[in-house]
Amino acid sequence: MLSSAALRQKQFVVAAPVVSQLWRRATTATAPAAARSILGRYYVHTVSTSRFFSTKMATKAAASHTAIFVPDMMCRQCEQTADHIACTTQGVCGKSSETSALQDTLLDSIKSLSLWCVAARATPSIVREDPVLEKANVLTLKATFSTLTNVNFSSTRIADYIRQVESVKDELKTKVIAGRGGESVNETEYGTVAAMDLRDKTDAELEEYGQTYSGLDVRSAAMNHDDAFSLNEIGTYGLKGVCAYASHVYQMVGKTDPEIMTAIHEIYAKLASPVPDIEGFLANALRVGQVNAQVLAALDGAHANTLGIPEPTPARTTAVEGKAILVSGHDMNDLYYLLQQTEGKGVNVYTHGEMLPAHSYPKLKAFPHLVGNYGTAWQNQKFEFASFPGPIVVTTNCILEPRRVYKDRLYSMNEVGLDGVQHIGSDRDFTAVIEQAQQMKGFPRDITPAKYHTTGFNHRAVLPLAGKVIEAAQSGALSRIFLIGGCDGSQWNRSYFTTLAEQTPDDSLILTMGCAKNRIIHNPELEGATLANGLPRVLDMGQCNDAYSAVVLATELAKAMNCSVNELPLSFAVSHLEQKAAAVILTYLSMGIKNIRLGPSLPAYITPNVLNMLVQKYNLRGPGDPAQDLQAMMEGK
Repeated sequence: MLSSAALRQKQFVVAAPVVSQLWRRATTATAPAAARSILGRYYVHTVSTSRFFSTKMATKAAASHTAIFVPDMMCRQCEQTADHIACTTQGVCGKSSETSALQDTLLDSIKSLSLWCVAARATPSIVREDPVLEKANVLTLKATFSTLTNVNFSSTRIADYIRQVESVKDELKTKVIAGRGGESVNETEYGTVAAMDLRDKTDAELEEYGQTYSGLDVRSAAMNHDDAFSLNEIGTYGLKGVCAYASHVYQMVGKTDPEIMTAIHEIYAKLASPVPDIEGFLANALRVGQVNAQVLAALDGAHANTLGIPEPTPARTTAVEGKAILVSGHDMNDLYYLLQQTEGKGVNVYTHGEMLPAHSYPKLKAFPHLVGNYGTAWQNQKFEFASFPGPIVVTTNCILEPRRVYKDRLYSMNEVGLDGVQHIGSDRDFTAVIEQAQQMKGFPRDITPAKYHTTGFNHRAVLPLAGKVIEAAQSGALSRIFLIGGCDGSQWNRSYFTTLAEQTPDDSLILTMGCAKNRIIHNPELEGATLANGLPRVLDMGQCNDAYSAVVLATELAKAMNCSVNELPLSFAVSHLEQKAAAVILTYLSMGIKNIRLGPSLPAYITPNVLNMLVQKYNLRGPGDPAQDLQAMMEGK
């Protein structure tokens, strides 16, 4: 029998929580065929009884000559992860095991860079405006963003990020050691992460590194504490979301915030430690939420300062005759540059998905050829992109592996990567996109009657109405405020949020944002509904990052009503999928907000003990029956 050390060396060790769940599912007679089949691809024919596998499992395997499952990959960072346990052969998102391994390597490389950034800021000879430190700041954000769900599927691009990180780290490391008289960082505390050097590795070697040293199973084994590792993962995925939002800010203002970057690197440094520090990782996760609030405020300010203060604006949702370009993702600055370059070119521009709020910004809607919004949420893009009669530009997440019918007219930008898809560089030159649009037919005629949806209920637009809201709440004319929004997806049980919104009382107000709002704003039962005082029943507050508007609104209403946020007639039902949503949830928890319903299912990386901790402190819960949940919400529970 192989020793546990030999198993680890041969990469046969898999994270205990994941393996035990897969094992139990696959060895039961009633397990679905798909669940049983995932154990049939990769095997270890001798079984260790180390801490990773129970003696009972090992004995059962040996007696039946059944092998322990060794996955191609191990990823559970998003809500849609396979069997709600982990993706083990290919990501549900379409990510390959090779790309997954490279992303694991990249994450370790970013942690290593972060350790040297922390050391640099503690070195008197290195000022915070140091150009190498600023390069490290920008690269931390962009490289992290590339590891989010539905962002970068290109192994080549991920490997390039690793080499960039390693190169900048080497520059910074040289300066730190020189400034400290030859002293390095504490490599003992952080294991292999601080000392890793991957500058001269091939793509295959970088992939192998991820499989051997950086994977979920390896990191879990190194910590050897399920609950501590769960909290480490919560902080990790939340921090990925923070970096994505901070990257959006950088795109708008062209520089990073020293205070925010200091916090991000310190959080990464904590996450690099394999020491099972439950209290420390919990505090770290809540700090992620606090930093995210700062980042969302900075992004809100950057949008308003650059593009004008958003205001409620009807956006056309039906086609206009003419040549057309579609812009998806989140980046408003990219859209602005495209609108500038398409002026006078005879090409109309449409927004898609999370770009819908663009129509509320004065500098963007001043372009008459920004004619409307096309389509709905990201998960429908394979159908919506296929039927759009022009090229499509995806500025950020979410992107899916394209169908052949539109792949040759799909363009990626920034951190987004797909092999075989044209990429627009940092110069934002849209010439190829415009020329392709001019060559295509476009929409042959206007679709009539024209339809519109009003977006732009930013906190700046809603707060002046606070008096009316408070008066209605105190008089009983407004029964409750519901925040229903977040990330959408294709799972059947996401209909919970649709049903919940439909069942809310006619005298209640719904705040919504993110792509999950599409379940509400296109709902015929809610479309055009108003309250008795004339306010719309549904207020579209914007993108997922406009969760900040909800934070501002809740805080200001609590001040005006002389109560806490938890005492407001306000209930949260948050739909989550990827890591930006994880950051937003941590922001809400860091504010002490309770009774959040998070769904359609709770993250796979939360252990029962950690969930119990969150339930006791915040009463965080998954969704139940919509009617029963609504009754509890109306009672403030």
